[in-house]
Amino acid sequence: MSRPKTSQKRRPDQKKSAQKAPRMTPRERRERILDVAIRLAEEGGFENVRQRDVAAQAGVALGTLYKDFRGKGAILSAALGRETTHLESKLSRQPISGESATERIGKLFTVLTSELCRKPNYARALVRAMASGDAEIAHNIVAYQVNVYAMIVSALRGDVTAAALNATTDATESEMKLALMLQQMWFAQLVGWSARLFSIDDITAQMEFAGEVLVAGMAARTA
Repeated sequence: MSRPKTSQKRRPDQKKSAQKAPRMTPRERRERILDVAIRLAEEGGFENVRQRDVAAQAGVALGTLYKDFRGKGAILSAALGRETTHLESKLSRQPISGESATERIGKLFTVLTSELCRKPNYARALVRAMASGDAEIAHNIVAYQVNVYAMIVSALRGDVTAAALNATTDATESEMKLALMLQQMWFAQLVGWSARLFSIDDITAQMEFAGEVLVAGMAARTA
């Protein structure tokens, strides 16, 4: 003879565990993905950033991750935008000052290098991604370069603050060329640092010298 079925009430803790976790907003999902990717890169470099691991540790479906980011380079480079926002906030609190354009350029690249390389393994992974020539990450790299360009022009003019960064659309041809050359030199220095050929101090010293030479050359041309 079968026993009659009895209904069992769930305890409050059982009900709580059975509830689904709150759904992330797209922004929350993106931030979590970037946080995990940066941490994995800092722990083990470029090769340690595997999309399956990023998805699992971020609590995101792998298909959703692929929809947002086609490759690890896209994830790593996307964090540049967030890093730029943090840097602009820092510049608002602690503006770069200096009596001459050369001095301000030197200080700017000291800050840029320090901020980018404060997590060295992540920075090396990022430099590797930037040097890959992958079209998927080009828009992230260009956006970052535009921001750095604005910082350089602002340093030349004497006001490297968040407000001044939005007022560089009227840059002269000389300012644009100088900013481009300094960015190219800086990236070359970062590649050398990534290969452990240069130290951070080497980068800042080289950029101070480059700024001095280029600013003097620009002044001579316009005199």
